[in-house]
This record gives sequence, C-alpha cells and structure tokens, in this order.
Amino acid sequence: MREKPHRSPPSGDKERFTALWDTYAGRVFAYTCRHVDHHTAQEVVSETFLVAWRRLAEVPDPALPWLLVVARNTMSNNRRTVRRHDALAAEMARIEQMTASAPATDVTVTNRAEVLEVLATLTLVEREALLLTAWDGLNATEAARVAGCSVPAMHVRLFRARRRLHTGLPAEPVTPIALRVTAEPRSVR
Repeated sequence: MREKPHRSPPSGDKERFTALWDTYAGRVFAYTCRHVDHHTAQEVVSETFLVAWRRLAEVPDPALPWLLVVARNTMSNNRRTVRRHDALAAEMARIEQMTASAPATDVTVTNRAEVLEVLATLTLVEREALLLTAWDGLNATEAARVAGCSVPAMHVRLFRARRRLHTGLPAEPVTPIALRVTAEPRSVR
C-alpha cells in the first residue's frame, strides 16, 4: 500500500488544533479518568485528539461535547478489545483444561501449545466435530448425533477443521496427537 505524501496543514489548522488542545485536553482527561485508569485515560485523550486532528474541519464550536463523544467511543472500543482478548484467553484456558483430561494421556505431545493455538483458530462447530471424533473416538455418524446435525454436515465440519489444521500446523514432524486429529473418521456399518 502506498503512503499518502505528507502535506503540511495550513497554519490556521495548526493554530485551531493547538487552541483545542490547550482549552479542552484537561477536561477530556478529567472525563476519561472518571471511567478508566490514569494510563488508559492518557491514551484515550491522545486518540481523541488524533481523531480531532484528522477531522478538524468537522469539529464544531463549542468542541467539548464532540470531543467527549469521541473519547466515550474510544473507551468503548478499548473495552471491546479487552473483552475480546479476555474471551480468547478464557477459551484457550478452557481448551487446555479440556485437553488435559483427555483419555489419551499415554500420548506425549511436545507441541501442545501449538496444537492448542490451532484448535483455538477453529470455529466452535469445527472444534466440536474434531474433538468428538479425535478425542472422544466417535465416528462421523455418532458425532453428528451428539452435535445435533446431519452426517453430511458433520463430514463438512470435519473436512474444514482438518483443512484448517493442515494449513495451521508448522511443517515440522507431526506429533502423534496431530496424526490422530487428522485421521479419517471411522465408518459405521
């Protein structure tokens, strides 16, 4: 992607922005401190005034309400990011706990963290399909019954999960658990 050439803003823009900063930075900081910690408040103020700089022509007079809305939206975005990060960490912990009690304890997994990371990249239905067949030892028909889907749908889920695992695992020697995960499901007669 090509960067846009840097252009100097008109001096009137510099003066207006400086005036906005001098007049409102402290008040925006006080507002954000009521909602987040001190360090995060500093980041929110910086991001708020970055938005103000980029959209200087849109900043109304008086600017304080507009700046506070930008600060509130920035804090909301930050909270969503933290929630997503926490949810991913909780999901990783859940997967790790689930695999720790797997019946295949005789299998030594040297790349456990890598396998867990790859499992976390699967969708919930793909992961469930894979775990039902690989860890619980069910065939596709049994797994479909447990998951509440058709057998063809289970085959699609398993295909997609294996494809993701195949492209997601490193090109090193495959661990026994990875062989077991990528094996074809047993057929039912």
